[in-house]
Amino acid sequence: MLLRRFLIKIIAKMIRVLDFIFSLLGLIILLPFFIFIGLAIMIDTPGGIFYLQERVGKLSRGFLLIKFRTMQSGSDKQGGLTVGAHDSRITRTGLFLRKYKIDELPQLINVLKGEMSLVGPRPELRKYVTLYSEDQKKVLCIRPGITDIASLEYINENELLGTSSDPERTYIEQIMPAKLELNRKYLNEPTIGNYFRIICQTFKKILR
Repeated sequence: MLLRRFLIKIIAKMIRVLDFIFSLLGLIILLPFFIFIGLAIMIDTPGGIFYLQERVGKLSRGFLLIKFRTMQSGSDKQGGLTVGAHDSRITRTGLFLRKYKIDELPQLINVLKGEMSLVGPRPELRKYVTLYSEDQKKVLCIRPGITDIASLEYINENELLGTSSDPERTYIEQIMPAKLELNRKYLNEPTIGNYFRIICQTFKKILR
């Protein structure tokens, strides 16, 4: 048991180093692309380029998650869940960004700062974390990530919610528990191999 804990700590430090290197390189390489996207967002609809939202991170600490803005400004006041690709709040540019998960790329900044990892349970809103059972709260023992097993399994989550008569209830009672259960697989096997495997699977899913 002590050896396993020691190995997990070593792996966690190695992953943090990989996160720092990959996020820094990614931000440098993607900077021209970020500028182009920023201009497209500003031309499309009034408002800022980025959307900041408080999420719950490691050890239940709050942090501001960064995304490219894909909705009309102030849309979050109408609810935190996006219901389908044709949610009326989503902008034309936002539809494209969401389709290819490009809106998530600014989270490389969160990764660089150490608030997130490239791979880990997706960071949740505080109001949903308060609903976690004690067992489910174990996902808070590691850094949240940009992608994970649950994200791959529920890559079309917004479309699923769009077919529900009560999206909030469907998310809380069905989707959220299923995603948390999938996250436990990564918690049980936080290896370098799984780290790279999930990253590769994410690229394949998006490109497909």
